[in-house]
Amino acid sequence: MRTLGPYGSSLVAHVAFWVILAFGVLSGELWPRRAWLFVLAWFVGAFVLPYVVPPFSLVVTPYVALLDIVLVLVVFKGDVGLS
Repeated sequence: MRTLGPYGSSLVAHVAFWVILAFGVLSGELWPRRAWLFVLAWFVGAFVLPYVVPPFSLVVTPYVALLDIVLVLVVFKGDVGLS
């Protein structure tokens, strides 16, 4: 069985971020101002912090995954069950 590896998991985290963000805005659960705050947080985490603090480039994917978790809690008003 093959795993995704670090690049695949990074891709999944980034795609999930944009999909959940778009769903939240289109469904009306996420106001545009809050959506821009999430986009700003994503931009800072993905592009600014790795250049300001070089070791931070190693934790960009977990940072985006944390944003995904917060987005799920905000958009779906709680945790999403897997079963």
